[in-house]
Amino acid sequence: MTTSTERLDDITAPGRGGRADSAFRSLALVAGLSVLAILALIAVTTTQQGWRAFTVLGGRYWFGATWNPQAGRFGILPLVYGTFLVATIAVVAAVPVSLGIALFSTEVCPRRLRTVTVTVIDVLAAVPSVVFGLWGFRVLAPRIRGVYAAIHGALGSVPGLGRLFGTSSGRSFMTAGLVVGLMITPIVTAVTREVFATVPRNDKEGALALGATRWEMIRGVVFPHSTGGISGAVMLGLGRALGETIAVVLLVGANPRFGANLFGTGETMPAQIARQLNEAGPLFRSALVGLGVVLFIVTIAVNSSARALVTFIDRRTRGAT
Repeated sequence: MTTSTERLDDITAPGRGGRADSAFRSLALVAGLSVLAILALIAVTTTQQGWRAFTVLGGRYWFGATWNPQAGRFGILPLVYGTFLVATIAVVAAVPVSLGIALFSTEVCPRRLRTVTVTVIDVLAAVPSVVFGLWGFRVLAPRIRGVYAAIHGALGSVPGLGRLFGTSSGRSFMTAGLVVGLMITPIVTAVTREVFATVPRNDKEGALALGATRWEMIRGVVFPHSTGGISGAVMLGLGRALGETIAVVLLVGANPRFGANLFGTGETMPAQIARQLNEAGPLFRSALVGLGVVLFIVTIAVNSSARALVTFIDRRTRGAT
């Protein structure tokens, strides 16, 4: 009588499926290592090209508060500040809308309308960033200037808020952040929707059977089960917002500075690279490539943090249940 172990040995023997398994394993290993190799090459080559700025400028590059290439001053802190400010505005604007759309499409939307909603969101994710940037530059920025003026008129005399909501020409941190938020909404929505879809149906129906309202079921069952996935979706959107270039080039205003005025002009690292790289001299070009290195490090840090955060939240959730 043939045992299960003998049958398994027959299946995986070299004459049958063993060679195919070995080939597949080798191919998968090469694919995985190639990704790591490409990342390593990007890191090495960009660091080499930015090394001149790192060594010549030293601490003035990493901790300088002024970015003025004409004066030979390449302090990156204003650009780092602008990059994170625009990304933060984008995430704050996009996450509530994304959660609402994801909940609508998974918990509320009729089945016939659900397909249309999901298709529209997926198509929106495929729209090129330059289209969003042109729309923001030609349509949104001129019209939102009046909204900024009204907010400044209402809050300008309030201590503290007057600095946050100052005067504006329409091109600003806020405008760039809102457009980038619109761009990352489909990404965050798609990930969050898939996370919500993994919530066990029995858990939701059990909560409703016990007398919970739909909102109580969402708050007590869907959100706790999906916390890790939502956190990952938010961090993924943040990483996408940090690297956005063309739309920000058109909307942020090309003014590297520190400033509390959200309605004022500014600059980000990707926008400065796209704006100046072709016309830069040797040291300036090295400083711009150094910005790419900084952005590369920041992106990896954000993605690693997202993975660690999701793992931590999942462990705590399992421990609580």
